[in-house]
Amino acid sequence: MCGIVGAVAQRDVSPILIEGLRRLEYRGYDSAGLAVLNESAKLERARVLGKVNNLAASLEENPIQGGCGIAHTRWATHGKPSVKNAHPHICREQVALVHNGIIENHEALRAVQSQNGYEFESETDTEVVVNQVHSHLSEGMDLLAAVQATVSQLKGAYALGVISEKEPGRMIAARHGGPLLIGVGLGEYFIASDKFALLPVTQQFIILEEGDIADIRRDSVKIYNSAGEQVERVVTTSELSADAADKSGYKHYMLKEIYTQPLAIAETLEGRLLDGQVIEAAFGMSAEEILNQTNAVHIVACGTSYHAGLVARYWLEEIANIQCTVEVASEYRYRKSVVPTGTLFTTISQSGETADTLAALQLARTKDYCGSLAICNAPESSLTRESDLVFLTRAGAEIGVASTKAFTTQLTALFMLVLLLARKRGLAKEREKELTALLESLPGLINQILELDSNIKELAEHFNDKHHTLYLGRGTMLPVAMEGALKLKEISYIHAEAYPAGELKHGPLALVDDDMPVIAVAPNNELLEKLKSNLHEVRARGGELYVFVDSDAEMEESEGVNVLKMISVDELIAPIVYTVPLQLFSYHVAVLKGADVDQPRNLAKSVTVE
Repeated sequence: MCGIVGAVAQRDVSPILIEGLRRLEYRGYDSAGLAVLNESAKLERARVLGKVNNLAASLEENPIQGGCGIAHTRWATHGKPSVKNAHPHICREQVALVHNGIIENHEALRAVQSQNGYEFESETDTEVVVNQVHSHLSEGMDLLAAVQATVSQLKGAYALGVISEKEPGRMIAARHGGPLLIGVGLGEYFIASDKFALLPVTQQFIILEEGDIADIRRDSVKIYNSAGEQVERVVTTSELSADAADKSGYKHYMLKEIYTQPLAIAETLEGRLLDGQVIEAAFGMSAEEILNQTNAVHIVACGTSYHAGLVARYWLEEIANIQCTVEVASEYRYRKSVVPTGTLFTTISQSGETADTLAALQLARTKDYCGSLAICNAPESSLTRESDLVFLTRAGAEIGVASTKAFTTQLTALFMLVLLLARKRGLAKEREKELTALLESLPGLINQILELDSNIKELAEHFNDKHHTLYLGRGTMLPVAMEGALKLKEISYIHAEAYPAGELKHGPLALVDDDMPVIAVAPNNELLEKLKSNLHEVRARGGELYVFVDSDAEMEESEGVNVLKMISVDELIAPIVYTVPLQLFSYHVAVLKGADVDQPRNLAKSVTVE
């Protein structure tokens, strides 16, 4: 969840580190810091509570310069947000370290180190790691050997960047369970949690694999696997440009990402459809073999991706007549599960580095699934590398913490999977053409929804003084309601919950009064009349209604009933289309409340720890 940046170069790396941290702000953090080996090979450090701009201001007053350094944005796990808990951590002015992850055996290591005379300045699990490296250096090991010895004693997940005044011009990077990559420059090398941090200085990257340790100098890099053997890792060229993470004139990243959904969906469809059919190879070279065996689908994901899976369950069972189960990754890991013969294990993730989802995949590989499929937005992620089949969503860089275009492109990808599996189970070619045409219509339909932005903003103004909201939906609109509630709580801090509309009488109706607005999503389907009955129950209790309704449905505004007329869409793709106005609604409420839209409190973009 934290952000790591490091550099070894023949120039001052401090500006590179600061810019890298700025580009990682979207990941979520509460403090920031850097450590650099100066011209005298002495460690200098600056740490601040709060934003990277605070760190930059501190360095303007007290400059730190040098050709080798590491930097970090921290999201608190062990120890509250504070300067003393911020990274980098330094041991006895000799070695500095940044860390992303959680060290599970930190208490045992701390006890031994205390007995050996080490004193602790922070409450973090990270400090035991830098102390352990120092301890091995004191035994006469060089920096590489010291880090190798240290990681062999760690339990948990980590990505590490380490420098030492004993060996200036050298940096060690280690990866186990947390993302880390190397940027390749001209006579200089970099490390980062995410390639976005390094795009201003390079587009050449080496992705470290699980258990890798890299020995990095200005003119060379050597990589060793978990067995200590030197290995070669491929250098890849990123297609992203340095301005990929710019706002492009929008006030917030989130607004930009909402408005680029038509393009993102079009990109996701590009080259994957031919003559009214989904191209099977779009899911991987082994797609035919694995999907021919598939008789059931088990979807595992977290947060927004979990909601995408819930929508797909309806599609799979209705269109493809295939049984589907969906669950949260962190729950799957800690229960015994029964795997029916021919079950495809499917993970969904924007980043491909979500810790719980990755761990679920690793567990699934020990079970009798017919294969694994990753639906992901990151081509070089851990999830894509460890799955049998991969479908890349092509949403592009998503910087806002609250996921938007990742969700709609995930749904688009899942719909294609459904069509492919349905074809294998006898879906008529003409019907597949009709359903494929629905997918191809999505960019145009969403552009029409975006034209309702000003109307949606007017509805949002009613929520400036609200503290609680109830979302209602039926059928495929229930996961859409869940996603809408998640967006509202994430960025506006309004408590919001979603329920099946038919469950109102079983408890939630007790909450409804004139201070509890109720939002409903109402496409024109067979459940519309039942939903209307549920909404009458709300009005009878004095609840204020806000209804996103199909333009063909017979529902008009009245006292206590606010209606936003949507375009008319086929009910099968309605979940994708109806998601967009709920995103815009949450955005405008958050702006009106003065919240930090792109970096909501306490949240991180990539949840790379449990």
